[in-house]
Amino acid sequence: MPEKICIFDTTLRDGEQSPGCSMNFEEKLEMARQLDRLGVDVLEAGFPIASEGDFEAVKAIAAEVRRPVIAALARASELDIRRAWAALEGAERPRIHTFIATSDIHLQYKLRKTRAEVLKQISDMVGLAASLCPDVEFSPEDAGRTDRSYLIECCHAAVEAGATVLNLPDTVGYCIESEYEQMFAEVKARVPGIDGVMLSTHTHDDLGLAVANTLAGIRGGARQVECTVNGIGERAGNAALEEIVMALYVRRDALPGYTDIRTEELYAASQLLTRLTGVAVQRNKAVVGRNAFAHEAGIHQDGVLKNAITYEIMRPETVGMPANHIVLGKHSGRHALAARYEELGYPLSKPELERAYELFCKLADRKKAVYDEDLIAIVDEGFEHLPETFAIKLFQSVVSSEGHSTATVELEKDGEVFHDSATAEGPCDAAFRAIDRITGLPGTIVDLSVHTVGPGTDGVAEVAVRARFEGREFTGKCTSHNLVEAAARAYLQAANKARYELERRREAARKTAVHTHAVVERLFPGGY
Repeated sequence: MPEKICIFDTTLRDGEQSPGCSMNFEEKLEMARQLDRLGVDVLEAGFPIASEGDFEAVKAIAAEVRRPVIAALARASELDIRRAWAALEGAERPRIHTFIATSDIHLQYKLRKTRAEVLKQISDMVGLAASLCPDVEFSPEDAGRTDRSYLIECCHAAVEAGATVLNLPDTVGYCIESEYEQMFAEVKARVPGIDGVMLSTHTHDDLGLAVANTLAGIRGGARQVECTVNGIGERAGNAALEEIVMALYVRRDALPGYTDIRTEELYAASQLLTRLTGVAVQRNKAVVGRNAFAHEAGIHQDGVLKNAITYEIMRPETVGMPANHIVLGKHSGRHALAARYEELGYPLSKPELERAYELFCKLADRKKAVYDEDLIAIVDEGFEHLPETFAIKLFQSVVSSEGHSTATVELEKDGEVFHDSATAEGPCDAAFRAIDRITGLPGTIVDLSVHTVGPGTDGVAEVAVRARFEGREFTGKCTSHNLVEAAARAYLQAANKARYELERRREAARKTAVHTHAVVERLFPGGY
């Protein structure tokens, strides 16, 4: 019978220690609310002794987020433990998480203590924590490199002092799966009084084994796993929450556990963390990466179009992604190309498809990816020489010391000049909004990349923009000595393409409606 695996999220504590991933008070609260929606069982809100800001954030989360257990980290010292408890007192379900290093390496070089001294400190400090809070977790730091017999002694001391959870961390990501599993099995078998105490994993990804070791720990008897959204954390990061959860979900036939995580919130949590920290996940990241449900190889595309199960072991909707995405590139096949043309409103005959495929392959050899407007250019005569509906006549940008930017834009269309200004937090955004106001076709930036062309300080900026207009994506590219102007011109190029294509589709729909009406009139002269 599968058992529940508790998800202990430490994004706001261990994850935030990752370089570049720190969050302010409001950001921590926002992320905590999303973790609550996600359904984590334990939310480690921070390290209260670290700073006044961390203390206040833990205290605020404890007061507002009531469903999960709220944990706070503390070293095995009286000052740390009392500070953690002060932050947690208002929690519905508080937990003090205390730790001390136990490996000989740490004892000798970091703590400069004997094994006996550390053993006494565990007993005293876990006992203090248990006198304040009914739920106490103890972690022997660097358990993976701790002498096994001494580790058993340390765990026994913690259990005797009142620990309710024993966490066995692979602090430096050193263990391999069999070692980590065996460690849990031995602690479970050899520590007196272990019945009723939950065992927990905490793994790091220095050797790329964090998730694999977590699953090994579950096989060894752990029923709580410590992890972070997007796998952020010290050095190479922690075990990724989304990967553990989906491994247990997809391979429930082989793994002895389930979680209460609402998987449809996984992508939202990943995206929120990216927005708050500015640290994006790599495109090929498992479960939540941009390419996780993207298919470019022709054989894969053909299979997915026939039945997604051929190359997808989980549905994108299950993790909160809207749908799988067919990426057209040099490895794509005719089936995927024909399907995309169908979606764009261009059903092609077999000869037309062959001609389009030949041109598509030539284009794909020159470009990393082929976009919708490229496909339209292949089959829609004259599209490659698309006249600019709007053209920039004047562009000015001003950035104030208060952080706001204003852009003034003059666009010409059919000999008439239109003028408007907009203010936003950034100069590019202000320029985009001014263009939107003139064109009447607001867009959303999907991707914006900047490259410097040429050496030295007189190099020019090449800006590529991908923007979404009315549910469709279009691109633009421009090079200029003025980065903001290049971005504005690239965005306008995308907007012109969007307007041209949307008007073409509306005209096609109008002609279809007229034709249908004429047919109906012939069949039913007097009307229905």
